[in-house]
This record gives sequence, structure tokens and C-alpha cells, in this order.
Amino acid sequence: MAALGWLTPRRRSATARSVLAGEAAAEAARKTSQEQQELEELHELLAAPSGKPAQREPVFPVVGDDRAAAFFDLDNTVMQGAAIFHFGRGLYKRKFFQRQELARFAWQQAWFRLAGVEDPEHMQDARESALSIVKGHRVSELMSIGEEIYDEYMAERIWPGTRALAQAHLDAGQKVWLVTAAPVETATIIARRLGLTGALGTVAESVDGVYTGKLVGEPLHGPAKAEAVRALAAAEGLDLDRCAAYSDSHNDIPMLSLVGHPYAINPDAKLRRYAREREWRLRDYRTGRKAAKVGIPAAAGVGAIAGGTAAAMALHRRRR
Repeated sequence: MAALGWLTPRRRSATARSVLAGEAAAEAARKTSQEQQELEELHELLAAPSGKPAQREPVFPVVGDDRAAAFFDLDNTVMQGAAIFHFGRGLYKRKFFQRQELARFAWQQAWFRLAGVEDPEHMQDARESALSIVKGHRVSELMSIGEEIYDEYMAERIWPGTRALAQAHLDAGQKVWLVTAAPVETATIIARRLGLTGALGTVAESVDGVYTGKLVGEPLHGPAKAEAVRALAAAEGLDLDRCAAYSDSHNDIPMLSLVGHPYAINPDAKLRRYAREREWRLRDYRTGRKAAKVGIPAAAGVGAIAGGTAAAMALHRRRR
């Protein structure tokens, strides 16, 4: 930590938590990747997205380059909407929590997307809400339920275009990892179902296979994602200049800036501007109508999210 001495105590603490979260995510991902490869050895060739086919540079990804890998954000990059919200819907269906808690959870998601800010107190409240739901439950129980929830809510929300990009890396013999703030267990299920190598995600503390209601470090978000990718690359012997990263969010600029081949996928307005200024590659698989709704969760069909969105917008107007 000596290298962090120039930072204020508060900034040093936040940086240390990001590093801890990143290292924990990398360790968890490496532990599960071998099992995933054994369970899912066959990768199906995917169809190109409907409409105009995605363009791909003929020399990238490079076939046989085992020092290269690809890192994909999950929410609105690989999957329409937020994985944690879809997972919450599944838990609500199984009576893990009450309707008022679902409405509160939906409001938190809507506020985060619409306000475009990361207020520390609000983020802490959201974390505690999610952790309280799983506290006392066994990890194996949530993994089993997660498999069902994937089939119910997530499978049909995978972007074909992004999945085809991931498949191109796999076909080139490269490893492909999800990197997400969603729980690592949920991310691992999604990665395995898509035939990917593994997942880096937020690590919730467990003792003897039971969730304690605490996190290891902090959510894998923003700078923590970059730390996770950096740690995994070091452990795997990867050359980050030869790696690729894909995301929809300006919050992932630290991760995108870490690699030699950054892609903006279905980008929000800030990332689109940033990517164009730096001549990063862009891909947008949304329809015109969906593209106009940048930042709004795709799972807005649930009644609770509609109320949450309205509340978030009203509060945002009052604070302007």
C-alpha cells in the first residue's frame, strides 16, 4: 500500500477495497473456470444478428493467440437489462422477500440508471438490501435456483450480436470472461450457459457454505473491474495489449482503457462520446427505439419497476 501514500485516507480506503474486490473476483473466477470447461466443452457456432451484420476486422481476434483473452461486461452488453434485477424477480417469485422489498429494489435500480450518479449512501443502501435477502441461505441453494432463473428470465435476453463476438474469440482459441457487478454465482451460471470460460463478479462472503450478509471488498464496479481484469491477466499470463474488452457503460472506461482492443457495445451517451474521441470500435445491437432509451432497465415490464422509475424521475427533478 506504500504506493498509495499520496492519497487521502478516504481515497486509500476506497482504492484498497477496489483492489480487494478485484483480487477476490479473480480468485473466484479461476477456481470455477476449470469446472465450467469440463461441463461445457462444446461451443455452438452462433448466427449473426438480424439486420446489418456486425463488421469484424479480418485480423482480430487472432487465431491461436493464447496470450489474448476477451472480457465482457454483462448488463446491457451481453444481456438486456440488469442480471441482478432478473435474479431478484426470480427470488421474489419464490417468496424470498415481500412485494414492498421488490418495489424498493426496483426503485434503487431505476435511480441508479436514470440519475447517472453513484451516491455512496444510496449505493450502500442498495448493497445492504441485496445482501439481506441472501443472508443465511446456502450458496448451493442459490446456485440451484439461479439455474432455474436463467431459464425463466435471462436466456431470451442475451444479445445475439454480442454473443457472436464472444464466440469469435472462443473459435480463435481464446478465453472469454464475464466481468460484472452481479454476484459471482449468478455470473458463473450465465458464463457456463453461454459456453464462456468463466466469470468475475461481486464476491459475497460465506462461511461453511452459508452467506453471512457481507461482501469481500466491494461490488465489482468501475475501477474494481479493472483491478479484477488486471489480477486475472497476471495469474493467467495474458498480455493486456492483445486482449479485448466490451461494455455499454462509461463506468467501465477503466476496464476498457486497460486493454489493447476496447469495444463500446450498445453504449450510453458518455461512453459513445468517449469511444468516438479515441476511435474505439462501436457496436449497437439495439433497435432505434431501444437505443433511445439508453440507461433504462430492459426489464421494465414488471409493475414495480414502472413505479420505481416514476419515483426516481420525480426525485431527480426535485434535486436539479
